[in-house]
Amino acid sequence: MVLLPTPTIPPLENGDHLSQAEFERRYQAMPPGTHAQLIEGVVYMASPLRIKSHGEPHGDIIGWLWNYKVATPGVVLGIEPTVRLDPDNEPQPDAVLFIPGRQATISEDDFIVGAPELIVEIAASSAAIDVHDKKSAYARNRVQEYLVWRTLEQTLDWFRWVDGEYQAQRPDGDGIFRSQVFPGLWLDPVALVQGDLAQVLSVLAQGIHTPAHQEFVQNLTVPAGSSLDQG
Repeated sequence: MVLLPTPTIPPLENGDHLSQAEFERRYQAMPPGTHAQLIEGVVYMASPLRIKSHGEPHGDIIGWLWNYKVATPGVVLGIEPTVRLDPDNEPQPDAVLFIPGRQATISEDDFIVGAPELIVEIAASSAAIDVHDKKSAYARNRVQEYLVWRTLEQTLDWFRWVDGEYQAQRPDGDGIFRSQVFPGLWLDPVALVQGDLAQVLSVLAQGIHTPAHQEFVQNLTVPAGSSLDQG
């Protein structure tokens, strides 16, 4: 009997066109620390991240969202989680905020399945994948709100899913973005871009203390065993 060699699993490569199943098979065989995403059926490998154009802004956004989570029992905040969005898209967004059991669930193997209500991405510029292919994939899957911070251009884009497409939202007369999905999630974009985090948290606190947020929390039911929800 001739023993044939066991086929090796090919490594992930930038630009590979793969199914979701094959993407996950190769991803699991990659060395620890590998970061990759499947966007519109194409593999994107993570590049080294700079501190001022990505790392620090990412931390600032997470601080804003974490404070909202503390005041809003029942919402889940994730940092760079794998999201099984559809057969051609398995991104790792910089941040997600969602209510398990509504648009997205948590699978038995601990992945997000479906479209989180809010996704946040940190992008260097308008040329980034976050502003093009990811945006299209998120809109098609009805991610309700999509926030992109283009750090090199010092610009925040807040999109809301309306009638099958994203519409750019504008700050109100006070210069504040107000989430339509998560009542009380308020953001001062100028303060965030300028690094005035005290002002960012002050505006968020105003949103959290509104009757709309209090009613949202009262009506927000936490699904039993949400960490074990099946996709």
